[in-house]
Amino acid sequence: MKRAANSKHNQVRIIGGEWRGRKLEFPTVQGLRPTPDRVRETLFNWLQPYLPGSRCLDLFAGTGVLGFEAASRGAANATLIERDSSVYRALEHNVDKLDASARVALEHRDALQYLQRGCQQQFDIIFIDPPYGKDLVAAAIAAITRSHCLKAGGLVYMEHESDADAPVLPENWLELKHKRAGQVSYYLLRLAPTLVQAT
Repeated sequence: MKRAANSKHNQVRIIGGEWRGRKLEFPTVQGLRPTPDRVRETLFNWLQPYLPGSRCLDLFAGTGVLGFEAASRGAANATLIERDSSVYRALEHNVDKLDASARVALEHRDALQYLQRGCQQQFDIIFIDPPYGKDLVAAAIAAITRSHCLKAGGLVYMEHESDADAPVLPENWLELKHKRAGQVSYYLLRLAPTLVQAT
């Protein structure tokens, strides 16, 4: 997700899959900044074995590039959550431009409220990439844990500013990957499958 400065026509490029090279448009909104290309390249290299046929949730969607990138690379569907009206309208425009409505669904609401309300389906992959400096990563992790929106064994991408402390993970969340690039720290996490005891 992420936030830029002063330009009326901001664009970010999808870097892989069916829509490779296509550009997403987004408005100038404080705090909105696309995840850098090199970070996305690493992330989707991590995710590629898990993407085909997966169900993805892009919380704090912003530009929507994580959700669109997932759909471009083989996810069955991606649900994008965005509360800002102007950003949401840009997402609608990009869905239309890519003719992506069969695979990309939009929700115009607050991400934490969406989780608190309970999800209509369980997701295989959830992206947590909120505006920086608002302590939203830890709140999202707690809300995901309570909501059961992530299936057991599912994956979470988490991103935060590199000078911030990493949130404490619930005991059944495992850190699989962690890298740092400039001002960004990013992780791939897994919700450990529930152990079923034999009777």
